[in-house]
Amino acid sequence: MATPSSATPAPDEPQPAVPYGTPEAPRIAVRGEAHLDVDPEIARIGITVTARGRDRRGTLADLTRRNTTVLDLVKSYGEAVERLETGAFSITPELTGHGRGERVRTHHGTVRITAELADFTALGELTTRLADLDLTRVDGPWWALRPDSPAHREARRKAVHEAVQRAREYAEALGTSLAALVELADVGAEGPRAYPPPPGRMRTLAHAAAAEDTAAALDLEPQRQQVYAQVNARFTMRPPRL
Repeated sequence: MATPSSATPAPDEPQPAVPYGTPEAPRIAVRGEAHLDVDPEIARIGITVTARGRDRRGTLADLTRRNTTVLDLVKSYGEAVERLETGAFSITPELTGHGRGERVRTHHGTVRITAELADFTALGELTTRLADLDLTRVDGPWWALRPDSPAHREARRKAVHEAVQRAREYAEALGTSLAALVELADVGAEGPRAYPPPPGRMRTLAHAAAAEDTAAALDLEPQRQQVYAQVNARFTMRPPRL
């Protein structure tokens, strides 16, 4: 018994998309790219507050006091600080390596804080004042753009314009012009990493500086950010006369 053939789809079935053009509607596939070099919008610093002592409760009290001092200092800069977060806290006993029984030699306490600033003038002053505190380490800064930065939108816009221009030049080389846009695919529009490779800590102090009452503010030069965008575009063009 003969079976119906599946080679020919029914008239009402959707037709598969043709991945290439036809003589009546030749297709052009291009890629548009954009690369912007822009100033950063925010800077992040990492702050590590530590305390050490033989008594666990005393170490915790000392760490709490130092942590409060750091938070109060950062908060004193008001709107210049856009975000302030505590990332990790630990109290770790250090045991003696000799003797029959294990004994606690000392306790180490640590609190890690992240601050995000948009005012780079305040950033230099704040980092200097933080580095002047006892047992306080400052890392950074890490420069970045905001996720909704206009730079990302501008890069995507330029990538699309380049794709259109490139396709138009191909068509003009054949003595014809573009007819319609068939597809526009975003293959990646990415800014700089939120946390570029750290340039190393700016300063680490085990004791407060005694040479001056107030250290001069650090002069920090913002690191330019690279923004990329890429799009794939397909167009049809009017049949050229070859």
